[in-house]
Amino acid sequence: MRVNKHIRYLIAMLAICACFICDAKKVVDIYELTFDENVSSPAIVKEKIAQRVQDFQNKQAIDLINNNLEVEMMRNGEVIIVTIPADELFAPNDTILMSKSKDTLSKLLKFTKTPGMYKMLLVMHSDNTGTHEYSTRLTSARVNSVFDWFDANGSTQSVVPYAFGDIQPLKDNNSMEKRRLNRRLEIYIVPGEEMLEQAKSGKVTGKTIIKKRK
Repeated sequence: MRVNKHIRYLIAMLAICACFICDAKKVVDIYELTFDENVSSPAIVKEKIAQRVQDFQNKQAIDLINNNLEVEMMRNGEVIIVTIPADELFAPNDTILMSKSKDTLSKLLKFTKTPGMYKMLLVMHSDNTGTHEYSTRLTSARVNSVFDWFDANGSTQSVVPYAFGDIQPLKDNNSMEKRRLNRRLEIYIVPGEEMLEQAKSGKVTGKTIIKKRK
């Protein structure tokens, strides 16, 4: 009987250990995360690794600027933001990418090449022309068109689309020019787990200074 008790105890302990192992191996589904959760993760705790990631991201940002893209940085220089006017991608009120849009989007394909190196968050915005429901539908259809383009031409393994409608304008919608600025696609290029691993071993580096978004 004592032997049976010991066996049952060992089986129970093995089951508990298995649960812990399964929990540790759980992969976060980035498509289930909110924008704020995605743009803030993975968090980089160690200062040395964070500095390497910042230096590397700054180097990537300079390359994008040299390709005539509008670039800002956030999260202490760890995340790159590329802003593309919607008018460069879509005709007015349309949801089909214009043929010239590939010239701009192709400059970002490299960030989809290495699995786990980056997350790319596609965030489409509009002005407040029309109803809020219309703006939401429009930005949803447009961001899905951009997502489909990356899917057809690169990889969408770590690409997440978000439609924000008219809720985050850059400017007051009280002139044609300000409404034009509000119609935009923001692409957030977020370090992935693979970049953090490479930063630990010193494989990523680079230096420059880019304007940072608060």
